[in-house]
Amino acid sequence: MAKIVAITSCPTGIAHTYMAAEGLERGAKKLGHTIKVETQGSIGVENRLTESEIAEADLVIIAADTKVDLSRFTGKKIYETASNPAIKDGAGLITTALNS
Repeated sequence: MAKIVAITSCPTGIAHTYMAAEGLERGAKKLGHTIKVETQGSIGVENRLTESEIAEADLVIIAADTKVDLSRFTGKKIYETASNPAIKDGAGLITTALNS
């Protein structure tokens, strides 16, 4: 079981941000992993990742169509992709990210 943290974001910060978060959460649950997803949407950052959550994470997934600041994740395994793969197949994306 992997501990995963993720950030989702899209230019308008509405639908795709939250749909990608839901896709990753469903995928992690299906695969038996734990995940916390920070959304960077039109109303700002929600569900902000803490330093300890990041430190404990085995993997960081960035599913975003915007620029995300990666400075918090120095030294961590990071997998970057667009939001669409997270929406369409969160479990598949997580499997790909873990095996990359």
